[in-house]
Amino acid sequence: MVRWFHRDLSGVDAEALLKSRGIHGSFLCRPSRKNQGDFSLSVRVGELVTHIRIQNTGDFYDLYGGEKFATLSELVEYYTTEHGTLQDRDGTLIELRYPLNCSEPTSERWYHGHLSGQAAEKLLWQKGEEGTFLVRESLSKPGDFVLSILTGESREVNGEQRNRVSHVKIMCQDGRYTVGGAEQFENLTDLVEHFKQSGIEEVSGTRVYLKQPYYSTRINAADIDSRVQVLTKTNDANEASKSKAGFWEEFDALQKQEAKLKKSRNEGMRPENKSKNRYKNILPFDETRVILQSGDPNVVGSDYINANYISNMLMESCDRKKFIASQGCLATTVNDFWEMVWQERSCVIVMTTREVEKGRNKCVRYWPEPEEMKEFGSYQVRHVSEHDAVDYTLRVLEISPLNQSDDLREIWHYQYLSWPDHGVPAEPGGVLSFLEQVNSKQSELRSAGPIVVHCSAGIGRTGTIIVIDMVINTINTKGLDCDIDIQKSIQMVREQRSGLVQTEAQYKFIYMAVSQYIETTKRKLDEMKKTETEYGNLHFPMAQHSKASRKLSKNKEEVYENLGSKGGKKEDKVKKQKSEEKDKAKSGKSGSVRKR
Repeated sequence: MVRWFHRDLSGVDAEALLKSRGIHGSFLCRPSRKNQGDFSLSVRVGELVTHIRIQNTGDFYDLYGGEKFATLSELVEYYTTEHGTLQDRDGTLIELRYPLNCSEPTSERWYHGHLSGQAAEKLLWQKGEEGTFLVRESLSKPGDFVLSILTGESREVNGEQRNRVSHVKIMCQDGRYTVGGAEQFENLTDLVEHFKQSGIEEVSGTRVYLKQPYYSTRINAADIDSRVQVLTKTNDANEASKSKAGFWEEFDALQKQEAKLKKSRNEGMRPENKSKNRYKNILPFDETRVILQSGDPNVVGSDYINANYISNMLMESCDRKKFIASQGCLATTVNDFWEMVWQERSCVIVMTTREVEKGRNKCVRYWPEPEEMKEFGSYQVRHVSEHDAVDYTLRVLEISPLNQSDDLREIWHYQYLSWPDHGVPAEPGGVLSFLEQVNSKQSELRSAGPIVVHCSAGIGRTGTIIVIDMVINTINTKGLDCDIDIQKSIQMVREQRSGLVQTEAQYKFIYMAVSQYIETTKRKLDEMKKTETEYGNLHFPMAQHSKASRKLSKNKEEVYENLGSKGGKKEDKVKKQKSEEKDKAKSGKSGSVRKR
């Protein structure tokens, strides 16, 4: 867990905190109040505090120069180990030695819907904080609910020490909610807020407290617009105080999860392969990297390219769409790129960057001029035709081995040109239309291999495009009644290539793109209904699969701490609650940051 990240701290407050609680070498990281999307490292140097600006370009993180990283945690980890790398303007050495930890963030979206007790325990154990809670449907009695709380009491579970999870039954009686005591509430929110103040006393006499919610990011696809409105409203409500919530809360939790991910990237770190990486610290995971089969086993690094296989592991194996996420070509890697395309039988390439943006090289041109042919290593590529659309350029290329010129394969190269240099497109319609064209072509090519997607670093725009496509594919496969989880989807692809989806803006853009796609799909289905009504001989299915039924778990009955050993009766009472108030005040003011 990245506990050195303080999401609601100003520069002034950071200085006060480091001076009061820190020592020389103590540090913390926080969002920049001056440049939205950027961050600041605040470090205690002797008796003073210095602030180092961290730039988030959308493709990588750096200190406005110097080394570049896929994630914020990798940047911090690098500078905590490479002592002597940082210095202040006056030459004073800056050392990141001791992280100054913060308390975990909370969320108001604590309702998880259809979730088993076992699944709830797993989620709360992953969170690992005493007092973390969530509310879920009762699987044994629909209409009732369960409040699941992680306690501080340790016990053995399957040979491991785990904190006990207390399950408190919430009963709905005559439209009011109760846990069995005298208090009854108009709604679940009032009930939760009440017991957040007083705690809940179990039958055993143990009092458990609701300290922080475990929020759900899983939603019904058809209801995504409501979630977008809630997240947007939360963002707007917190703008005046400069605190972060809504989309930022979800993205922040995602960043903390990635810090736990420790996977080897040894091949990319080999001296022989360093020149093949566009950014020194943005490397492919060894376990999912594309291995060039033509490599000479006697030549170290000859099988290396900075690219990873990406699959939707949240889908059944038969429905998993495959991609290759790659960095933009360097002059030294163009031959390897075409070797990969041929090896993987890829026929569709998606390029989401221009060759040069704001005077910076993003990707070398790896295709010949129109109607020309060019050799790239063991292959020759011919530029057959080119078509300019509103937001993109489509090129049709042909590739063949030099020694088998009659073995031709057609390559469809889609270059999206309307992604701004910084940030994301103003609206997702262009990207959705672009993806529709890409997928239409891929579906025509029955024997085609994975779609190759790249930008510059191969993580920001690349990850955004892949996740949008994966979520839409899930909806197309399962129908509008399916559950989707954008945060979990990003976490899943990040386990295959580090840093995919780089910024909060990209995270929000995925939500907006999926929301617009669903709205368009609903309109199409409505038109189908009208047509079906008008012409009785036509029938249009509402979804590709029927809606799954919910069945009760065959596991043993859950034990509810407020009702006795087997769920008890509604007449059972909990002991009278005693009110306990807790102050939770945090303030944040804008502060200055200092460039390295």
